Amino acid sequence: MDFSTWKNIEFAYPVFLWLLLLVPVLIYWYFARRKGRQSVMLVSSLEGLKGLPVSWKVRFRPLLLVLRLLAVIALVVALARPQTSNTSESIDSEGIDIVMAIDISGSMLAEDLQPNRMEAAKKVAMDFVDKRISDRIGLVVFSGESFTQCPITTDHAVLKNQIMQVKSGMLQDGTAIGMGLATSVDRLRNSHAKSKVIILLTDGVNNTGLIDPLTALDIAKAFKIRVYTIGVGTIGKAPFPMPMADGSVQMVMQDVQIDEPLMKKVSKETGGKYFRATNTSDLKNIYNEIDQLEKTKVEITSYKRFAEHFFLLAMIALGCILLEVVLRYSLFKSLP
Repeated sequence: MDFSTWKNIEFAYPVFLWLLLLVPVLIYWYFARRKGRQSVMLVSSLEGLKGLPVSWKVRFRPLLLVLRLLAVIALVVALARPQTSNTSESIDSEGIDIVMAIDISGSMLAEDLQPNRMEAAKKVAMDFVDKRISDRIGLVVFSGESFTQCPITTDHAVLKNQIMQVKSGMLQDGTAIGMGLATSVDRLRNSHAKSKVIILLTDGVNNTGLIDPLTALDIAKAFKIRVYTIGVGTIGKAPFPMPMADGSVQMVMQDVQIDEPLMKKVSKETGGKYFRATNTSDLKNIYNEIDQLEKTKVEITSYKRFAEHFFLLAMIALGCILLEVVLRYSLFKSLP
């Protein structure tokens, strides 16, 4: 057992350490007993005794006391049962499978959220991923069509990298909410998780796509998938980037149109909730609320294993006692 082990030592029965108070008592008893055994002789002067040699046996006689004290100390500490512990944990997680469906249509470049809707949605989505340590999460993007950017996975580093690579223009422009929802459902339909969730974020009205949003809603209900919907955009008008004929981009104020009745219907009928984010702060709070609503059950069981270290101390005590007995009845036998 090295020195670093002793730094982490614990005692099973620390009350026995009070017996160490016997050590000063033994020291006092030794010197009092020794003084009582010495003969007394009255002399007029000690000058004549200064030159007499002192036997080595007399010099090393206190060694017997040292051995006895070491034996007592080692035995007392051994009785207190010094031990070190090693703690291990078993984590049993009842995870949730989540798909984030993000609208990447051209209108997501509007700057009513900072720096724009797209970048704000990506940033908040990555923060959300960091909080869901034990969940499997996937990413679906949609505009005029839909695409699985990342299948559901526990490798959140890969997922966050895929979120960072999302940009407007990856797909045909438009807003196919039904396609985005249907693709998200398809990612979850074979999931065996006890809870399956879709977070669908859009800033517009369904205007294209091969699958109607209500049809996608029926499919989500069939697979018992809960859908949280988020409408992104300020109330009224917002600055949209508009390409000009000369190749430049000019910000133009346009009406913000979100199909809130559809979003509310989808979330209500699947057991989810509809949110409206009019600014970046709202969007952060929405994801925080969803994080609280969809809590993952994690059970942590701790196992503590103890390693006993009293045996070495018991051997030291026994060795000191044996050595004292041998020396007392051999080399120091003739001394009082």
